[in-house]
Amino acid sequence: MKLSLLTSGFALNVDTGIQSSVDPDVTAVCYDSREVIPGAVFVAIEGFAVDGHRYIPEAVKKGAVAVVCRKPVTVDVIVIQVADPRAALAGMACRFFGHPADRMKLVGVTGTSGKTTVTYLLERILEKAGHRPGVVGTINFRYAGKVFANPVTTPESLELQETLRQMTDSGTTHVVMEVSSHSLDLHRVDGCRYDVAVFTNLSHDHLDHHGTMDRYWHSKKKLFSEYLKPAGSDSPVRAVVNTDDPRGRELAESLGARVLRTAAYGDGDIVPMGVVRDLTGIRGSITTTHGEIPFESPLVGDFNLENILSAAGAALALGISTAAIAAGIDATQCVPGRLERIPEGGERFVFVDYSHKPGALENAILALRNLTKGRLITVFGCGGDRDQTKRPVMGEIAARLSDLTVVTSDNPRSEDPLTIITQVEEGVRRVCTRRLAADAAKAERQEDGYLVEPDRRKAIAAALSAARAGDAVLIAGKGHETYQILAGETIHFDDREVARQVLAGIYETGG
Repeated sequence: MKLSLLTSGFALNVDTGIQSSVDPDVTAVCYDSREVIPGAVFVAIEGFAVDGHRYIPEAVKKGAVAVVCRKPVTVDVIVIQVADPRAALAGMACRFFGHPADRMKLVGVTGTSGKTTVTYLLERILEKAGHRPGVVGTINFRYAGKVFANPVTTPESLELQETLRQMTDSGTTHVVMEVSSHSLDLHRVDGCRYDVAVFTNLSHDHLDHHGTMDRYWHSKKKLFSEYLKPAGSDSPVRAVVNTDDPRGRELAESLGARVLRTAAYGDGDIVPMGVVRDLTGIRGSITTTHGEIPFESPLVGDFNLENILSAAGAALALGISTAAIAAGIDATQCVPGRLERIPEGGERFVFVDYSHKPGALENAILALRNLTKGRLITVFGCGGDRDQTKRPVMGEIAARLSDLTVVTSDNPRSEDPLTIITQVEEGVRRVCTRRLAADAAKAERQEDGYLVEPDRRKAIAAALSAARAGDAVLIAGKGHETYQILAGETIHFDDREVARQVLAGIYETGG
């Protein structure tokens, strides 16, 4: 592709000795200087930790034919100076990969919690309807039987457009995408026009980036105000909104007739009927404008009922039959790390969940609290190098709703684990002052309160040892993750594996 075509609409800065008539062929677009090959265009992004302008000389040395940047630079290649290199990167990525998003149906799912589960449900529904879906999400991205790791919820625009091109080349018909607030703020989804957008809920999260809840909410709304296709005669409804959430009600009112309202507890276009919930799943039917949808799902908890309604709404907006929706919901047996049950627990109901923010943790605990006949034991910690304000909030939630709370490490990253735990404990002690010895959970008598065990493996063992038949144990914070980051070192650690190992040891000793 010629540089002029790739950068059409950008203002060229030719004060570098390069003639404006030069129009080289472009072999790649890169924002990481290590990926630059001869003929590439290098985009200098000012990141949160590193400023890409520092690497412009290296990129030029490796053969870049042009540089896109915000600050003025003097190098012996074409310089394209723009106000926002991230926006420029997104535009070039779309052009370089041939605008792949335009060739498929796109569904964007946003909200603080529930995005991953909704995408898994929709993936199964689309398969049952005879389509070929692809998914871009927190756990991974996948299409055509292939699965790839994804380090962030929504990839940078360059990787996203490349992935979408690979999807369309493989015959993918629909893409279901988790759309984070970061991606909306940072132009990662520029070039994507969504056929359907879903809002799940909004609660405390990412204030280290957004600063306030209002700014966080403003970012979320962009999916509906800037990236959603306008409604038309062929698609009169494109937005699906959970109106049980106060922000959802606000959003639905602003969208008017162009929205499907889901409501597990109030009035809506998509509501549950005759629902039965227990620790093995949810059964019932969904009343919609297109008829009844009976379902039987192994997903647990009231918040998963909300997720099921959101997925059903999105499918209806896409024109999928009620029969395919029912089949897809029933076929979604497990969402990795999302209130995922560890069956080896037997009469101990053991769940692993990704809930690493206050609203998600509260939803997960309440889901089990309302269904558990015995005690509820919660193991959790907070990640390092992330929003510190949520740590005491999460501590208070866990201690208030659990019979026994085990405070431990999550991913401390570069922070001192004990410092993080101390901040969590501030919240715990607002509602529970009874701190137990670390080995108290192993005692025959069952004591309520909280204990601190920085070693996550030992913390999980303490919680499972304290549990008896009929009790529920929630291991929260890491979910599907298979690693732990300690002092900058990444080690293998999977809560599900550890729980199974501990349970095997308990049963061997007759526990």
